[in-house]
Amino acid sequence: MNRYLPLILTGVLLNAFAQIVLKQGMRTIGTFAFSLENIIPIGIKVGLNPYVLVGLGCYGVSVVVWLMVLSRVDVSYAYPMLSVGYIVAALAGKSFFGEPVDLIRWAGIVTICIGVWLITRTA
Repeated sequence: MNRYLPLILTGVLLNAFAQIVLKQGMRTIGTFAFSLENIIPIGIKVGLNPYVLVGLGCYGVSVVVWLMVLSRVDVSYAYPMLSVGYIVAALAGKSFFGEPVDLIRWAGIVTICIGVWLITRTA
């Protein structure tokens, strides 16, 4: 199963990249309220935002890659690998958006890394 690790990581990283790009898209749109009056104007803003479109495209590709993964690898091995996306998202949030990542969050990230490493050892 370790030979499929690059394919798994490709899917995971595409998914994490989609999150980051979607976040940037929503930063450019700003905070909005969900209401009936808002559906069309906000829907147009979101639907035409290039960051949102790229993010959705990355999600689409990541789903195709993930289907390839699931056709080759045990789900009990592949699915926990999605947690690598938490690590990437936390690091990207801190780097690109200046989000605070305190000691407790770093401890959680390290815990996730150890867990993923343990799972890869069982392949």
